[in-house]
Amino acid sequence: MRGSRVSQSKPVPPKNAEMLVLEVVRTERVTPNMMRITLGGDALARFVPMGFDQWFRLFLPLESLPDDTHTSFALPKRIDLLGYVQFLAMPKATRPIMRNYTVRAFRPLENELDIDFVAHGDNGPASRFATATAVGDTVALLDQGVMYNPQPADWQLFVADESGLPAVAGVLRDAPRDTVGHAFIEIADAADAQPTDAPPGVEVHWLVRDHGQKPGTLALATVQAFALPAGTPYAFVVGEQSLPTSLRRWLVTERGVPKSHVTFCGFWRA
Repeated sequence: MRGSRVSQSKPVPPKNAEMLVLEVVRTERVTPNMMRITLGGDALARFVPMGFDQWFRLFLPLESLPDDTHTSFALPKRIDLLGYVQFLAMPKATRPIMRNYTVRAFRPLENELDIDFVAHGDNGPASRFATATAVGDTVALLDQGVMYNPQPADWQLFVADESGLPAVAGVLRDAPRDTVGHAFIEIADAADAQPTDAPPGVEVHWLVRDHGQKPGTLALATVQAFALPAGTPYAFVVGEQSLPTSLRRWLVTERGVPKSHVTFCGFWRA
C-alpha cells in the first residue's frame, strides 16, 4: 500500500501508463497478516515490468455496486492532471476506489501479477476487498514506475513496516548482488516474515513490535540505536508516515546524509 509519493531522489517513470483492466485469478493468505491477490487477463500482456518497488494505482469497484455491475466500473484513460480531475468529477456513487500498491511479483510466462495486502480486518476498503474478493472479480491497474533510484553511496539502508514490506522485498530481490547494507522490516507477528532474496552483503533484520505499539516506532528506535556503518548511505524508507518522515529528518540532521540520498514515502497514516 502506498500514500502520496514524496521521494527525494528522482523516481523512474513508467514505460507504459495505460490503464489495464484485469481479473482476480487466485487469492492466498501468505502470512497471518498478509493477503496475496493474483491478477491475470489479456491486458496483462501489455504490462511492462521494471522490478524493484514498481508501484501502481489500483482501482477497486465500489462495494455498494450490485454483483452484476461491479465488473464494468467507469475509469479515466490516464491519471495525469486532467485524468485525475475527471476521476474526481465522477459521481461518488459510481466512482471506483483508488489506492496505491506495489508489484510483489510478476510472472510473464504465467501471465500473473501478485499484490500483497496487509490484512487488518475491515478498517479500509482495500483490506476488505483483499479478504472478500473472489476469482473473476475485476480491478484496474495504472503503472506509476519505480521510486528506488539509488545515488552513489558507501552502503544502503532499507527501512519499512509491513505496509512497505512488498516494496523493500522487491528492491532487495532486484538490487545488484554486490549491494551492501542493512534492511530493517517491522512486522506485527514473527510469522509475517517473508523470504527476501537479499544480496549477500545486505543483512535483513525482522523486528516484531509489541501488541498495541504504533507501527513504525520500533523500526525508528532500532535504526537510531543501531551501530550503522561509517560512510554515506543511500536510504529507502517507507511505511506509516511518521516512520519515513522522522527517520529522514534524523538521517539528514544527525547523520549528515544528503537529502538526495534519501527516498522516503508515507504509505499510510495511523
